[in-house]
Amino acid sequence: MAPTPETLTAERILEATEEVLRRHGPAKATVVDVARALGVSHGSVYRHFRTKAALREAVSKRWLDRTSRALAGIAADSGRDPAARLRDWLAALFEAKRRKAGDDPELFATYMVLTDESGGAVAEHLADLVGQLTRIVRDGVESGAFAVPGPAETEARALFHATGRFHDPCYAREWERPGVEDEFEAVVELLLRGLAAR
Repeated sequence: MAPTPETLTAERILEATEEVLRRHGPAKATVVDVARALGVSHGSVYRHFRTKAALREAVSKRWLDRTSRALAGIAADSGRDPAARLRDWLAALFEAKRRKAGDDPELFATYMVLTDESGGAVAEHLADLVGQLTRIVRDGVESGAFAVPGPAETEARALFHATGRFHDPCYAREWERPGVEDEFEAVVELLLRGLAAR
């Protein structure tokens, strides 16, 4: 049974929007297509998302938040060795981005277009990721495992940028290249040695 406007939720609209984007791509997908997929009027969709741009931004945020949530548990696990947490967090970020690019390349390409449009969602996502890294670095400094010259956030930002090749979507074509895992491990080892308290 098709949902009525009373039972229509933002989450259902976002799920339908993902499917419409997968089928039609970002250039051809419309709010009318989303409404049709839900069996409602396009006005019902607009009651939840005031504009097409707001809907696209929300879909981008939802997609980016999946990665943030997957990493948050690693960042919050303050009972573990900070170096192991940092290694696991960076590996999980790399794997999550690789999986998104490799499992559904059409949808990944669609999201690349949407995230280019969604500056606010992307900025929030990057701030969240750097915040998670900051927590790990701060815990490492407090435990004596890491010795860093500057504030934890500055060091976390540097770590994020230093590993960009393994999580920035502009490098997605390189992620399936032979030897990329070894290159990732070498970079992580170098960073960990640089952080280690002497």
